[in-house]
Amino acid sequence: MRLFIAINFNDETRSSLLALRDELSGKSVSGRFSAPENLHLTLVFLGECDDRQTATVKSVLGAVDFEPLEILVDRIGRFKRSGGEIWWAGLRASERLSALQAELTEKLIAAGFAPDRREYNPHITLGREVVTRERPWTIKPFGETACAIDLMKSERIGGKLTYTSIYRRKAVF
Repeated sequence: MRLFIAINFNDETRSSLLALRDELSGKSVSGRFSAPENLHLTLVFLGECDDRQTATVKSVLGAVDFEPLEILVDRIGRFKRSGGEIWWAGLRASERLSALQAELTEKLIAAGFAPDRREYNPHITLGREVVTRERPWTIKPFGETACAIDLMKSERIGGKLTYTSIYRRKAVF
């Protein structure tokens, strides 16, 4: 299974993200824009995992220090790529989010995984291979308090990229 750890959003936040995605789409010549149900914040990408590794990830999720966490989206940005850019909704800097992501990464490394060790840049992908003349812009901040972390499975079903939560870790209040 192709897995990643993510924060999924409530309907209100998802609706605001969809409005941003649609605004970007309307200003673009072309692109592949994220499906509403696929909008999420990746904490750690794991890649292909077998059943044993999946059980280990669930154990790691149970061991992290996770309290409710404020997520605030405050800008639209991009990663430059030839042939079209990746456009995303960016998050306001958060020490607690960075600490959570770092703790997950450290515990996964200790458990034998090799997650990406690049600096964490929290974002929600709005579109890939986007061709537009637009420049990144700031927005009126919006968001939510995240109260769960999901272990997500990524697969193609009928040619459509589908993300499914296979395990949920709720925050400790």
